Amino acid sequence: MKVCVVGLGAIGGTLGYYLAKAGCELSALARGKTLAALAQKGLRLIEEKAGQEIEGSVSIRASGDPSCLGPQDLVVLAVKAPALGALAPALKPLLKADTIVMPAMNGIPWWFFQDFGAALKGRRLRSVDPDGLISSSIPRKSILGCVVHLGAVCPEPGLVKPLPLKTLILGEPSGTSSARLTALAGLFTRAGFDVKISHSIQNDIWYKLWGNMTMNPISALTGATMDRILDDPLVEAFCRQIMTEAEHVGERIGCKIEQSVEDRLAVSRTLGAFKTSMLQDVEAGKPLELDALVGAVAEIGDLLGLQTPAIDILLGLTRLRARMEGLYPEEA
Repeated sequence: MKVCVVGLGAIGGTLGYYLAKAGCELSALARGKTLAALAQKGLRLIEEKAGQEIEGSVSIRASGDPSCLGPQDLVVLAVKAPALGALAPALKPLLKADTIVMPAMNGIPWWFFQDFGAALKGRRLRSVDPDGLISSSIPRKSILGCVVHLGAVCPEPGLVKPLPLKTLILGEPSGTSSARLTALAGLFTRAGFDVKISHSIQNDIWYKLWGNMTMNPISALTGATMDRILDDPLVEAFCRQIMTEAEHVGERIGCKIEQSVEDRLAVSRTLGAFKTSMLQDVEAGKPLELDALVGAVAEIGDLLGLQTPAIDILLGLTRLRARMEGLYPEEA
């Protein structure tokens, strides 16, 4: 199977490495230091075995030009959401009639209301695909949903170090079963992942978002780790407000949360002094995934006529902070 990973960071690198080990012909769309590292050393991964760290590597065909890589059987999108709009039109040389496009990204994806969403079914969200460029560049029939519960770090370009959790949730946007879904689940299982098949992948996306959309932006605003956020009673109360509003929005589109706010916050608390990905992006001077994590929820609430004051406050404050740091575009 020919697999191309777009975005060979911690998540994309981990997925790509294990797929190559499972026998896939691996390629990557990369540039800069990552492209140079892949050309010199291949894709490397550090595993812990018997208390020792062991580094392995796999060969990979990498290029900054999609036309040099050619049509693929599977394209894994593991880029940050803000980068996809400009990148999507360039992906066409990777796609053939039966190519599977599997976004392995955080937040609400551009295809979220494809074959789903009650009154919002078929709606394009301006927050994540403002000009429709992503939707027009990636055929809707190619998309297969994925929720990544996978911990990994990227100590240097072309090198990844995964954590023990390696769970993937896969599902068709329509919620139906399909031969390609079964085949892809089997492939990732052989590659060593814990794979679950979902018949409502949007619900699984919403559940992951439910926790991420509070801790990520608040950490970006304050510079605080997870434990400090939850140890402040006023900030924790604000988190509860946001999650309650998001829960109500989700119910209206068919994404019912089957967990209490208290239980979800208890899960977050177990992570301790954890730096969220958005805080790491602030510290690294990288664009923030604010629209996919918060802006999309605010937009959905607005389309449904629901009041989301806490979500709106969180979005406004974090957006302003990001603009002051040059990490979010100014209003057109």
